[in-house]
This record gives sequence, structure tokens and C-alpha cells, in this order.
Amino acid sequence: MRVVIAGGHGQVALRLERLLAVRGDEVAGLIRNPDHAGDLRAAGAEPVVCDLEAASVEEVAGHVSGADAVVFAAGAGPGSGAARKETVDRAAAVLLADAAERAGVRRYLMVSSMGADAPPPEGTDEVFAAYLRAKAAADADLRRRDLDWTILRPGWLTNDPGTGRVRLAPKVEPGAVPRDDVAATLMALLDTPASAGLVLELVAGDTPIAEAVAAVTAAR
Repeated sequence: MRVVIAGGHGQVALRLERLLAVRGDEVAGLIRNPDHAGDLRAAGAEPVVCDLEAASVEEVAGHVSGADAVVFAAGAGPGSGAARKETVDRAAAVLLADAAERAGVRRYLMVSSMGADAPPPEGTDEVFAAYLRAKAAADADLRRRDLDWTILRPGWLTNDPGTGRVRLAPKVEPGAVPRDDVAATLMALLDTPASAGLVLELVAGDTPIAEAVAAVTAAR
């Protein structure tokens, strides 16, 4: 496959790039900061400098043209304010979907967030609430489109070593999940066309990732 990942320097994205490159897939990562290009090359990915907060649909469509799939793994990140949750976590995801449609790329994997399926609880930190609302809006936009989309909503991300075992379902109890296992789950979903149209939550668990993905697609 050729896979283009938005937010190519993110922690999950770099892990996914390594996994795809090791098995021989062609992978490119969209990055805002050209200083990050070396990290992508080290992961086996082609760095493509593209600021998703400033790029046009035509520009992004040119970058994803010829891809078999796109993955949205971008985020404003810690320390950013509510305004950038809107411009990155929502608007950039919508831009990537517009570009995928323009370029004829049907497969779209969204890295969303657990909690994006409901309004933020009362008392939620203002910036985190803006993040959840942005993720919810991006998910809703994608679900309306005629694309082969899959939305993955991980729990709290950790840098613990991956176990290769998860809980994956339309709804799971809140919990943590290693970034290693998020990346491995994304790769398994890319390999499973039948996962298109599913919104899935992900936390650490006891089921091997391949089995977990097979189970959610068989249960449709």
C-alpha cells in the first residue's frame, strides 16, 4: 500500500510509519515543521512539508494523490489553546477528507478520542472540552461522507511498551492504551477493508489485535 499520514511527526504516526515501512509499504507523512523530516526518514517514511492550517484542498489533494489510504493522526498537541483544537483537530481533518475526495482516495482512517461521542462533562477543562468538541465535529463530518472511513477512538495514551493485546469494540470501558498498540491496531484496520464504516473504541486488553479486528468486523 501507499499510505499518507497527516500529522506525520506525531508519536502514534511515527510508530505507524515504522510498522508500515518495515513490511514494505510506501508511507509518507505530512509535517508542518521541515526540521522534523529527518525523524520521518529514520522511521522509513517520506516527509512531505504541508501546513494543514494553511494549505488548500488542491495542495493536499496533490500530496495524497495515488495513495491507497490516508490516516489523520494530526493534533494541536499539549500546550495549545482552544483555537488550535478547532483549526487542527477539526478543520485539518475536514481538509484531509476534502482532499481525499478530490484525489479519489476512498480509504480514510481517523484517529479520534474516547469521549468524542458525547458532550464534555460539566467541569471539564476548557481546552480539553474544546478538543473533544473538535474531535466530535471531525468525526461527524467524516461519517457523512461517501468514503471508506474507519474512526478509532483510543483511551488515554501511554508510552508503555505495547503488548499486542487490546479491547476493541464500538463501546468499551474507559482506560489507557499504549501508543504502540494504537499504531498496530491502525495497521490491522488498514489491512481489513471490512472495518470501513465502523466507529471503534480502543483500550489495553487481553485479545490479540488481529483477533480483535476480526471480531468487530464479523459482528457487523
